[in-house]
Amino acid sequence: MPLATLWLQKLRLDVGWLPTDPSDNLTSFAGRTPMQIALEARNLVKQYPGVVAVNDVSFTVAEGVCFGLLGPNGAGKTTTVEIIEGVTPATSGEVYYFGEVAGRRFREEAGIQFQDTALQDYLTVRETLEMFQRLYDRQADLDRIIADCSLGDLLDRDNRKLSGGQRQRLFLAVALVNEPRLVFLDEPTTGLDPQARRNFWTLVQRIQANGTTIILTTHYMDEAHVLCDEIAIMDTGKIITSGPPDELLRNRYDGLVIELPLEDLAGNLDGIEHAVYENQGIVEIMSTDVSKSLEVLAPRVANLNRIKIRQPNLEDLFLDLTGHSLRS
Repeated sequence: MPLATLWLQKLRLDVGWLPTDPSDNLTSFAGRTPMQIALEARNLVKQYPGVVAVNDVSFTVAEGVCFGLLGPNGAGKTTTVEIIEGVTPATSGEVYYFGEVAGRRFREEAGIQFQDTALQDYLTVRETLEMFQRLYDRQADLDRIIADCSLGDLLDRDNRKLSGGQRQRLFLAVALVNEPRLVFLDEPTTGLDPQARRNFWTLVQRIQANGTTIILTTHYMDEAHVLCDEIAIMDTGKIITSGPPDELLRNRYDGLVIELPLEDLAGNLDGIEHAVYENQGIVEIMSTDVSKSLEVLAPRVANLNRIKIRQPNLEDLFLDLTGHSLRS
């Protein structure tokens, strides 16, 4: 993780400071390295007949940070990102890029990895990268991108013969051909197997280590926790909470989660003093006194061997805030 990103997190935790004025280029603070606001979404609204998909969404993203927009399908995160990218016009609101209304400079310096991108048949991986790079005046070193995205062994392979994980690596490389200062990754690991997802996370961390700012949309909470310095959780078109993931969890919880299959319950949970949720066949109990909760549970559980105790995570936070699961 870049030193500047670590400093930003510490600064937020220590003094709660983060400029929100897009014209403030963060010239200095207590002798620290200057930082800039790379992106600001200000009061974004997207309204369709009968539905408000994005409802007054605002946030800022500092340069060099990986910022995650999280939420279930239909939360409005993809529409929000498409407004920022310029793909979808906003009903109202503004987008600022390094202190100015996003325009030509933003389009030249931003990279986008969509959820799915159509690749030209009968082209090789190298030909595809060269074709997309010629669309920009600003061009990156292709050999470096090929190395960063682990495409060296695939350069002569036809696009049609790439696996899911290989295609996602190529899509990421395409998003980097213009040497972007800011990259959008829209649910980039959807449909990938666990190993391919983790390999992709490594690539994203490598790109951020080069100083690139990343906007990530995902409904995988483990992915967000690993990659994101800051997150905003969306539901029904609104941001319902935001901040560094660990800080949000620390501020919300001071206990542990007890998990057990619903089918193992041999009685009701009357007398359990803590929050209880049923989530896709799993009972989750937020407990600040695990010993006491287990004592109450023991005579009401048919199989104690399947009880799990773990730390709260981002999905617990979302369930706690909204009452429904991020997996929906």
